[in-house]
Amino acid sequence: MPDLSHGGTEDTAAVNALRSAVMRLSRRLKHQRVDESLSPTEMSVLGTLALCGSATPGELARKEHVQPPSMTRIVALLEAKGLVRLEPHPEDRRQKVVSPTERAEAMLEESRRRRNAWLAELVGGLTEEEWAALRAAAPVLEKLAQM
Repeated sequence: MPDLSHGGTEDTAAVNALRSAVMRLSRRLKHQRVDESLSPTEMSVLGTLALCGSATPGELARKEHVQPPSMTRIVALLEAKGLVRLEPHPEDRRQKVVSPTERAEAMLEESRRRRNAWLAELVGGLTEEEWAALRAAAPVLEKLAQM
């Protein structure tokens, strides 16, 4: 495992380039939204629900790295928009479980389709070697995203 804490100029430059590229690409992907009325945080919560399944607001707050009161507000906004439903927790009636609605799932699918098409168009401008390197890097980037 590389130790970059005392990184030389080359390592520092590589980390800086990676951070910058990932942030710029992420911002550009966020602009490919289906529903402009949703904030990036609201979209992220819906994505987390789609990926991980139903969750309590507290679990969502931990996964999204926000404070529980903020998640309560986000969930209320999503519920008002018809994108999530709240149901009693099966074991703790004091809590609620948040689940995406069919409308949210359809919107996420369309969003994924649009973003994938946009990214595929960009990838079409790469050389075969660049595309191979990017395919090989995808699992590593996913690992970093999950750490």
